[in-house]
Amino acid sequence: MLKPVQLGKNSGLRVSQLCLGTMNFGKPGQGHQADWTLGLDESREIFKAAIERGLYYFDCADTYGIGACEQVVGQLLKELLPREEYVLGTKIAMPMGLNPNMGGLSRKHIIEGVNNSLQRLGHDYIDHLVIHRHPHGVPGQIAVPIEETMEALHDVVKAGKVLYLGGSSMFAWQFVELQMTAELNGWTRFISMQNHYNLIYREEEREMNPYCRSSGVGITPWSPLARGILAGAYKGGFDGGTTNRSKGMDRKRTEGLYRGEMDFKIAERVVETADKYGKSPAQISVAWLLSKPEVCAPVVGVSKISQLDDLAGATEITLEQEDIDYLEELYQPLDNLLSLGYS
Repeated sequence: MLKPVQLGKNSGLRVSQLCLGTMNFGKPGQGHQADWTLGLDESREIFKAAIERGLYYFDCADTYGIGACEQVVGQLLKELLPREEYVLGTKIAMPMGLNPNMGGLSRKHIIEGVNNSLQRLGHDYIDHLVIHRHPHGVPGQIAVPIEETMEALHDVVKAGKVLYLGGSSMFAWQFVELQMTAELNGWTRFISMQNHYNLIYREEEREMNPYCRSSGVGITPWSPLARGILAGAYKGGFDGGTTNRSKGMDRKRTEGLYRGEMDFKIAERVVETADKYGKSPAQISVAWLLSKPEVCAPVVGVSKISQLDDLAGATEITLEQEDIDYLEELYQPLDNLLSLGYS
């Protein structure tokens, strides 16, 4: 059974050791992840299995399936658990339509976007609202004054529509600026950072992770398995895809995110370490993340109950320091994906 952990040190919110990412739940054929989306009935079995294993923290976004993800997640949670027994998170910022006001982090879109998410979810409030990117980091959007963004976020909290705020992929200086703006004005601060962090993308260790650790912000990394690379979905290269996702149109996105020369060599070391411990590569990759004190609840995605069982087992693994060093040894500095325009 997964255990509860405090989401950072600046709130009383307790979440499960793993967070279930729900990008692949929704309406098959709708949204950018269309060719590997699970529908309502298929999703239900995974949600039941997650709950049985002590996982009660669920993360979605308005843009996943263009709203379909929130509809499925909201319906299943209401069906399977009393409201007080789960933590529901969603994200806002990405464009939800062609109109210029249907994306970004303006006051208009935050108020309307939160209301629309609540309607799709069928809920009265969101436990954990995460801004999907910095107000100036959403493609095609203008540079909204950060004061406008932070005050609007504070207002949806004070209105009782949102309980806690979180951030996602941005530069550390941008996150600090947002936090300081909130503090100076008496507005709600972020309690978490959902950033891109795994064994083959560790640029966050330079500034963001140390800042979060020192300021009490909990880290909930996305793509802990590097979109399957660290789980063995690609056998030594992008031509070796073995899953629907790694062989489908989502592969191009993976190639855009992971371009390091050492990526697959590091993945080979994960396999070696997994053999040493008698575990799976996915378990070792998640156990490595959980060895970092600032990491609270990695966001994991699954399409099978067996994958869920595998990842839950990662929470019981304690890696020896020599094995952590071995896994980290080959890493070389990479271009920060945020510097390239979009992570």
